[in-house]
Amino acid sequence: MIGIKGVGMTMLAQFLVAAGDNVSGSDISETFMTDKILKSLNIKVISPFNVDNIPKDADLIIHSIAYTPTNNSEMKTLFEKKNNSSKNPRIISYSEALGEIFSTHQGIAVCGSHGKTTTAAWLGYILWKAGKAPNVLVGSNVPQFKGSGIQGKSKLFIAEADEYGNKLQYLNAHGIVLNNIDYDHPDFFKTEADYVKVFVDFIKRLPADGFLIINNRDAITGKIKKYCHSRVSSYDIADENYNNETVNYLAHDLKIKNGTQHFAVNNLGEFKIKLWGKHNVSNALAVIAAARELKVTLPDIKKYLFSFQGTERRSQILGNYQGALLIDDYAHHPTEIKTTIEGVRINYPGKCLKVVFHPHTFTRTKALFKDFVVSFAKADELVVLDIYGSAREKQGGVSSAQLVKAIDIFNSKNKIKQKVLNIKNIDEAVKYLRFDIKKNDVLLLMGAGDVFRVGEKLLCLKKQK
Repeated sequence: MIGIKGVGMTMLAQFLVAAGDNVSGSDISETFMTDKILKSLNIKVISPFNVDNIPKDADLIIHSIAYTPTNNSEMKTLFEKKNNSSKNPRIISYSEALGEIFSTHQGIAVCGSHGKTTTAAWLGYILWKAGKAPNVLVGSNVPQFKGSGIQGKSKLFIAEADEYGNKLQYLNAHGIVLNNIDYDHPDFFKTEADYVKVFVDFIKRLPADGFLIINNRDAITGKIKKYCHSRVSSYDIADENYNNETVNYLAHDLKIKNGTQHFAVNNLGEFKIKLWGKHNVSNALAVIAAARELKVTLPDIKKYLFSFQGTERRSQILGNYQGALLIDDYAHHPTEIKTTIEGVRINYPGKCLKVVFHPHTFTRTKALFKDFVVSFAKADELVVLDIYGSAREKQGGVSSAQLVKAIDIFNSKNKIKQKVLNIKNIDEAVKYLRFDIKKNDVLLLMGAGDVFRVGEKLLCLKKQK
């Protein structure tokens, strides 16, 4: 597997190992959040990329879509050999490999711009605990799975389905959970229309006896549901301005008791979840709707909805440093950032909230620049690291220094008192934070890269004292 440390590649590697395949891979030497999973599976990972890494007797080569013959030495040599011989191993992309497995099962795809990792893991967990023996693949480590997925004996296959690179074109789903559509990945999708089209094409392929579950509050999803020819169910959260009884799964009477969220759903009674934030009530509703479609009993749904503990890098508590709580979150899009900060604020009222944000990709930062500027307003202090670039994009065109300057201007105009700094890298951030953090603080680490290392390094300093 070329580029095995990628989130999708790692979850596929775990599935293949569980199925009895002998898996090895290659990647860059840099440490990824997936290293822990690969090590626990005893998968041999070789760095750096070199054609000699590939076993001579390999039957199949699966490559990350980030790598091509033009930017990867292994891919270049493989395709040169492929063109000169008919005896070489089959070479396919991650997207094609997932599609081949998924499409031979009763595939349920959890997709959308935000919340798909938590929703897919939660649904898979409930089906697993309810005895449905599902296959599950999720783009994060799930502590209760002891990895990023489950190898089940049934035909059910729950997959977190990523839209990047139009991976959805390879999936033939029986059911789709579509959380929301919020323009992202501008390095691949040049316009919002291009981005929306991959979801339209995906739901068009649902069979007549399949199902689509949508977020009733999401405007774009509401517009494209007309292209679906199967059964459509909706979910939403009632508030003082909104109470639509036509929604199939409407949450109401939201309360927080001892850190647990309680809510009622239509006439189905009360539900409880351990995950915080209104966005997780929304994710829970999607899970409830999908679990009922898949014939899980209501008592089992309520029981296992509550016992689910979440996934890594989604509002994950890392520990305490000098009396401050350290939280890590994968949020890297302005909508996710704003939602996560609001959730932490509600869960930890009265605390001083300090955020370290590691922007992910130059293209996203540039395309969504104005949205990033306004997304941190509810934090007391903000540290922005230099942009974490992607191997698949042209570097530059925007900087974290420019983002910090724009945030300062926005804060000044709106009379927001917030300390904002641009600190170059993780090590420099740790040097600053070790003296800046106080007892009553909550430190929230945000980004799709390796910003979680700030927390790891602070906790190591704590052990050394």
